Amino acid sequence: MTVLVNLAYLLQRPTGTTNYALNLLPYLAELQPHYLATAASGLTDYHPVPDRMTAEYGMRGHLRRLLWTQFRLPAIYRQLATRSPSSPPLLFSPITEAPLFSRCRSVVMVHDLIPLRFSVSRAQTWLHRYYVPQVLRAAEHILCNSEATARDLTQFYGVSSSKITSILLAHDAQHFQPLGLERRNYFLLLGRQAPYKNGAIALQAFAQLTNARDYELWIAGPDDPRYTPDLKRQADELGITAQVKFLNYVSYDQLPGLLNQALALIFPSLWEGFGLPVLEAMACGTPVIASDRASIPEVTGDAALLVNPTDAGAIAHHMHCLTREPDLVRQLGQAGCDRAAQFSWQRTGEATVAVLQRFL
Repeated sequence: MTVLVNLAYLLQRPTGTTNYALNLLPYLAELQPHYLATAASGLTDYHPVPDRMTAEYGMRGHLRRLLWTQFRLPAIYRQLATRSPSSPPLLFSPITEAPLFSRCRSVVMVHDLIPLRFSVSRAQTWLHRYYVPQVLRAAEHILCNSEATARDLTQFYGVSSSKITSILLAHDAQHFQPLGLERRNYFLLLGRQAPYKNGAIALQAFAQLTNARDYELWIAGPDDPRYTPDLKRQADELGITAQVKFLNYVSYDQLPGLLNQALALIFPSLWEGFGLPVLEAMACGTPVIASDRASIPEVTGDAALLVNPTDAGAIAHHMHCLTREPDLVRQLGQAGCDRAAQFSWQRTGEATVAVLQRFL
């Protein structure tokens, strides 16, 4: 039976969902899948799909991909099905997209249901209210990246736990590791700048440091015209503009060095499906101050300083401790490395293949 893997959404500047798919590919290979991808994906064996269908092209890109998924993908599926009518293909989608009102057998991945909790965009909210539930209803099985996301699937959509398999994500241990670099005087905030990521509270916490002028807060993530100006304005109002650096998008190759030299990763997100930056920071031996909500405790265990993400004073307290207690920095660094060693893409990939094989 054929496995069809839909990679039409892959970004040329990878973020979490793209990195997830790319790290799965070596393990999916044993299924001898057919990949749906563009030339820009770098794959050598794939069925070509139209370009300009990704988030890099804004809402038009999303719309093109959804229309292609609904009207063109089923034709590719039927073409493959004619080769073996008795055992139709299985479509695996690493994001929560699949054709509706068709006979496509699918397994889909759910990374989070954040648009149902927070105002991300009208389009995302609409998709999660009306499109995603139909995709999940039609799917043969659903993968998700944490027990927190599995609970959300049941809470928001009433999906039976028997239809869900939670498989934790991982990091590249050859890429994210201690590099022996000297730490510098900056705290790092990493990720999108959407309000639920809670950058505003990180700025408040940094401003409360009694020795803030001796340190910097570096904000790494794509500038967003909807949110970045507000964060810059807040930094100005708090009188810390000189200490705050907006780095914009940081490439995958730059991340290990950036994490290794940070005093700590500050990750006060109000909700996460998994929280890859937390795991990557721990793998680098970098202390982590993170939210105590959603999936993040599943990732950190006891290897991070977890805090109420709405309490700027508590975050500031932990930041202050890390500037004054080198033993705590070393302790958290070692605990983070030990915890991160429990995660691997091999384990994630093999668990994913095992689920797909059940439906072949």
